[in-house]
Amino acid sequence: MNGLQQNLPLLGRVLLGLLFVLSGIFKIPGWEPTLGFMNAAGVPLAALFLVGTIALEIVGGLALMVGYQARVAAAALALFSVVAAVLFHNFWAFSGFEQQAQMANFLKNFSIAGGLLLVVAFGPGARSVGADRFGKAAAMTS
Repeated sequence: MNGLQQNLPLLGRVLLGLLFVLSGIFKIPGWEPTLGFMNAAGVPLAALFLVGTIALEIVGGLALMVGYQARVAAAALALFSVVAAVLFHNFWAFSGFEQQAQMANFLKNFSIAGGLLLVVAFGPGARSVGADRFGKAAAMTS
C-alpha cells in the first residue's frame, strides 16, 4: 500500500466529517432559526428531530473523521444527506434563480452521500481507529 492509499482516505474522511461536525455545532447557537426552518418545511416534532440531527452530525462526523465505526457513521450520514436534500432542497417547487440554487444544494447533498457510500463500500482506510495492526481497515462482516 503506497502513501496515497494510506493517507488520502484519512483526508477524505476528515473533509467529509468536518462538514457535518461544524454544521451540527452551528445549529446549537442557531437553534431558533433552524427550528423555524424545519417547522416551515413541515417536519413533525421538529425540536426532537433537531436534537437528533445535532447529535448525528457531531457524533457521526467525528466517528467518520477518526475512522471509528466509519461504515456505520457514513451510512447514517449518507441517508441523512439524501433525506435532507429531499425535504429542504425541493428545487422542483421553485423557478428561476431560486430553482437553480436549490438544485445545486440538492445535488451537493447527493454528491456528499455518494462520497459517504464509498466509505461504506471500501471502509475507512489504513489510518483509522478501525484499522488492524497491518494498516488495513477491518473487514465488514455480514
